[in-house]
Amino acid sequence: MSTPVLLVIAHGSRDPRHAATVHALVRRVRALRPGVRVETGFLEFNVPSVPGVLESLATEGVRDVVALPLLLTRAFHAKTDIPAVLADAPARLDVRQAEVLGPSPLLLDALERRLYEAGLTPADKSSTGVVLASAGSSDPEAIAVIAEIAREWRRSGWCAVRPAFASASLPRTEDAVRELRELGCARVAVAPYVLAPGRLPDRIARGAAAADVLADVLGPSPEVARVLLERYDAARTPVLTAVGA
Repeated sequence: MSTPVLLVIAHGSRDPRHAATVHALVRRVRALRPGVRVETGFLEFNVPSVPGVLESLATEGVRDVVALPLLLTRAFHAKTDIPAVLADAPARLDVRQAEVLGPSPLLLDALERRLYEAGLTPADKSSTGVVLASAGSSDPEAIAVIAEIAREWRRSGWCAVRPAFASASLPRTEDAVRELRELGCARVAVAPYVLAPGRLPDRIARGAAAADVLADVLGPSPEVARVLLERYDAARTPVLTAVGA
C-alpha cells in the first residue's frame, strides 16, 4: 500500500508572514518524516488553492490523501469549509480528513517553549500569570476547549492562566492581563495560541501592551510539527473493529 500524501490545509491570509510561517512549518514536517510527501493548500488569499492541489495530485495518479486542517480548534472551518472543499475533490482520490491539531500536550509544550524564548524561566512559573490568547470563535465547542486548555495548563504550576480571545468572544487580551494584575501575580505573560502571524495575532499583541512578556506565535516549532504527524498517522491508520463488537 502506498503512503498517503499529507495535504496541509491552511486558511491563508493577505499578510505574507502567514504563508511564510506555514511553509516553514511544512519544511519541518518534511524533515521529520522524509518518507512522506507533504503538500500545502490554502482556503483563500494564497496559492496553491486546496482544489488546485487536489486536482494536480489526481492528475499525477495519486490515490490516497490525508487532508490535515492547520487549525487549533474544531470550529467553522474544520466543520464546514474544509469538508465542503474536500467533497468536491476528484472522484479518483481517496481523501481522509484528519483531526485538528488541538488540544494536545505537545501544544502546551510549544506554548511554554515560546514563553521561555521570550525571557521567562521555569522558576518564574509560580509567580507568573499567563493569558492564553486565541483567535476566538463563535463556536461554543471551540471556546470551551480553550477554557479547558487554560485550566489544564494552570495545573502545571503557573500562578494563574486565563483564556482570552482576539475576536468573536470575550474577554479580550487586555482584560485578561488586567485581571491577572488584580489577582496579584508578580508578572503577567501573554502566550498567543495561534499558529501564524496575521491580523488577529497583531490584535493580541496590542492587547498585551500592559503585560511583562509577550511570546511569539507557535509557528514552526518542533512540537507543532510532531502534532501534525500524530494527526496524520491517526488518519491514515484504519480503525479495526473487533469481531463480535
